Amino acid sequence: MIVFVLDSSAVLRFLDKEAGWHRIAAILQAKKDRTAEVTISAIQFGEIAGIVRKKAGAHVQKRTLEDLSFFQLSVEPATGKRAVHAAEIKEDRKLPYADAFALDLAMDSPDHVLVTADYDFKNVADLARIEFLPSK
Repeated sequence: MIVFVLDSSAVLRFLDKEAGWHRIAAILQAKKDRTAEVTISAIQFGEIAGIVRKKAGAHVQKRTLEDLSFFQLSVEPATGKRAVHAAEIKEDRKLPYADAFALDLAMDSPDHVLVTADYDFKNVADLARIEFLPSK
């Protein structure tokens, strides 16, 4: 079964109804229909929480995280092994550390597809399957 790995940019596009949000809605529907799994790194999930809090405040952050829980995303913990691998990706491929966690998760299996609006991932497209949302 296909496993969609969402990064923070993809989820933020969905929340803000920006370019590509319909694709994320379709992915979440596939999860609901049990034709796909959807996961996100705990680091990326925390990044979403921080961005929403900074933009809109604590009350909106709380409501947004509650809304996201409705979709029952699988939040993958940042284990020591993942942290080390993310650090290696960061250093070897010059990808931001938080993004390296999303890539690490996408590298778990050929069935995993990273979905992102962040074009910094173009430089690591040889390491995992990556689907890019349209630019704004």
